[in-house]
Amino acid sequence: MHIDLTGKTAIVTGSTAGIGYAIARGFVQAGAAVVVNGRTEASVTHAVARLANEAGALAGHRIHGIAADVGTAEGCAELVAAQPATDILVNNVGIYGPRDFFEIPDAEWTRFFEINVMSGVRLARTYAPGMIKRKWGRVLFLSSESGLNIPADMIHYGFTKTALLSISRGLAKRLAGTGVTVNAILPGPTLTEGVEAMLKEEQQASGRTMEETAAAFVMQHRPSSIIHRAATAEEVANMVVYAASVQASATTGAALRVDGGVVDTIA
Repeated sequence: MHIDLTGKTAIVTGSTAGIGYAIARGFVQAGAAVVVNGRTEASVTHAVARLANEAGALAGHRIHGIAADVGTAEGCAELVAAQPATDILVNNVGIYGPRDFFEIPDAEWTRFFEINVMSGVRLARTYAPGMIKRKWGRVLFLSSESGLNIPADMIHYGFTKTALLSISRGLAKRLAGTGVTVNAILPGPTLTEGVEAMLKEEQQASGRTMEETAAAFVMQHRPSSIIHRAATAEEVANMVVYAASVQASATTGAALRVDGGVVDTIA
């Protein structure tokens, strides 16, 4: 299967590192023009330069950066003002972090909701009408296996990822017959820069490779994993790029899992 997104524009929020960056790189490799997004000019500039260097001179002109904090209504407006239309919208931006339920204040629930959920709501609400007019478009929400398998130490995070599943399914129904598909992607434990930083001390103490350390972490905290390791960011990105492709035209309203089999269900 050859995925060709030549002539398409893709916005990937929170794409200066981690899964978001891998998704942006996947779109560039598939021929799309890509908008890299992050909160600061410095992080966006660095990511764009890195991506252009990896993609090569011929692809570099298709990579653009927009610094905007899409976790706020103002930041979403800034992104839209800089890029008024897109063919593909990947709502990837998100935050996470363990915290006991009884210690999470109202403000933290609101912060997680604004960044993880409302960023996608606001951008989909703005960009989808243009997709409908053009009779083609892709809206993707980065949920998580934690949206189904709610972590006891990150209930506020799990709640936001469950919300994205509801929004994705409902919006797919709302856009029925328009040529615009809407899907949710559910990564499981993934070896990103953030996870590497979290495991670095343990890895150095054990003398194991980072991949081995991450695999041990997965089996300790997600023992139902079938692949017995963390996924790579590229493996998650591959699913996103496929879901955004012409070949995936019959896939909509779906929760597409890239969780390594962590969620112990057959549906």
